Amino acid sequence: MKILWDSIKWLIPNVKPPTWSDGITALVLVIVGVLFIQFIFRPIIFKFARMLEERGHPVMSDIAKNIFPSMRNALIFMVLVLACSLLVEVNLFDHVKLRRFIDSVYIYFAFKALYDVLGFYLKNPGRFETGKDQDLLTPFFLRMSKVIVMVLAMFTIASLWNFNLNGFLTAIGLTGVALAFGIRDILAHIFSGMSVVLDKPFQIGDWVMTGDEKIDGTIEDINLRSTLIQTSDKGLVYVPNSYLVNRPIYNLSKRTQRKVEHYLFLSTENNEAEIVQFVETLREQIALHPKTLKTVIHVAVDEIRPSAYRVLIRYFVATNDTQVMLQVRQDILLVAKHYCEKYEIVQVDPVQAQFVWND
Repeated sequence: MKILWDSIKWLIPNVKPPTWSDGITALVLVIVGVLFIQFIFRPIIFKFARMLEERGHPVMSDIAKNIFPSMRNALIFMVLVLACSLLVEVNLFDHVKLRRFIDSVYIYFAFKALYDVLGFYLKNPGRFETGKDQDLLTPFFLRMSKVIVMVLAMFTIASLWNFNLNGFLTAIGLTGVALAFGIRDILAHIFSGMSVVLDKPFQIGDWVMTGDEKIDGTIEDINLRSTLIQTSDKGLVYVPNSYLVNRPIYNLSKRTQRKVEHYLFLSTENNEAEIVQFVETLREQIALHPKTLKTVIHVAVDEIRPSAYRVLIRYFVATNDTQVMLQVRQDILLVAKHYCEKYEIVQVDPVQAQFVWND
């Protein structure tokens, strides 16, 4: 006990030995302070948060509720310092040797409050919705922000204690250069992830396909290093972000129309006038279909071989729904079959031995 008291006197020379009345006063102050925080301050904060929620400010409500733990701990720390000040009859808040420590604790609680808010939204990114389309890449920003908050807290507290950060920053820089060569592939994925965040070529839930058609599926998650894609045949695939950034990406969810293109192979034994009449009639029937776009409709003989004409049929369907597109394609094919029979048009099979069509 004497050693502890000597240490206190060394730290605070003008400290006075506490009396029983000082101890009781300090204890009462701590109990009253904790009860005030728990039964008065806490209900006020949560009532204010509910009011913000009811008035259509969910983000502000979440911030108020998630900074409360750090505010509570900061207030309890203040009560303890006040109690100790009464106990030793010295204002510890103005003491030179303790001022930096007290300020460091408050800086820690301030950054901890911000860190807790970011952590809450990282677990509940949907709470960012405010009536507009939600930015589904928000978790990426939140992960980066949490790291930045921790670094800022460390440097702020270090500067408060007058630490020389030049040597530390130099060492970090040299270490960073060395690590950059060792983890350049990982860094490429991370910077590619940042590119995805900035360009926003797709969001979670979008159906995408790469230009080489090796990846075709729905975006399930996006993080710093990779993107999780649910494909129809391979299940969940973790795709490095650098792979996606360095290839053309088709966001199939953003299409407003679908192109349909197929061919008919007509025998050269058919009468040319009947083929022309068949082509014109089929073009008119495609234009009459309620689901096709009227601006681009191509029906024409685009290639001739010794034994067959190849008829190109190309049009667009005003939908992004595959089922609707296939239904329209079926309608047009059945119409083509009907008019082939009506005009007695003979078709040929392009895979027969005597007739090989090499595209």
